[in-house]
Amino acid sequence: MAYSSKLIEQAIIEVAKLPGIGKKSALRIVLHLLRQDPIETNLLARGLEDLRENIKYCTVCYNISDAEVCTICSSHKRDETLICVVEDIRDVMAIENTEQYFGRYHVLGGVISPIDGIGPDELNIEALTRRIDKNGEVKEIIVALPSTMEGDTTAFYLTKKLQDFAVKITGIARGVPVGSELEYTDEVTLGRSILNRTQL
Repeated sequence: MAYSSKLIEQAIIEVAKLPGIGKKSALRIVLHLLRQDPIETNLLARGLEDLRENIKYCTVCYNISDAEVCTICSSHKRDETLICVVEDIRDVMAIENTEQYFGRYHVLGGVISPIDGIGPDELNIEALTRRIDKNGEVKEIIVALPSTMEGDTTAFYLTKKLQDFAVKITGIARGVPVGSELEYTDEVTLGRSILNRTQL
């Protein structure tokens, strides 16, 4: 597509690099920003710049944070004996949105994937073992990793790695989603649902 301005073209190229944004959506966003009051556009630019320069990762759990220690790790209302291990920060947000979990987290920063060259040393696994060993208060580790080969490999590795610690290791239940039809559920999920059935 030909653009009447190199500045617009460059802005579209940059916006289109965002996940889920194609060239047409990028064009709409850029033209929308042009129609906005310059103050609004500058606030957006400043907000993004501020985000890149000042965002931190919690030194305890590796969640995103405005301070050295995130609000979850610094809260006295959270259960210190319970740590939920997740792949990345999006998982923390998803679990927090349920309002059903009141423990703490540990963000691995990925899962073991030999094809992608990601081994245990590239993840925040050693930091997790230090957390368990440090105060002895941790009683349970919940492994909340994706139901993929990589997620299962990482869960298996963690289980082996933590077997010498005096902690209970659990996994999140995997089953049929609420409101779904059994005939459309894949065999692995349905099989796990049968095995992990609960009393009514």
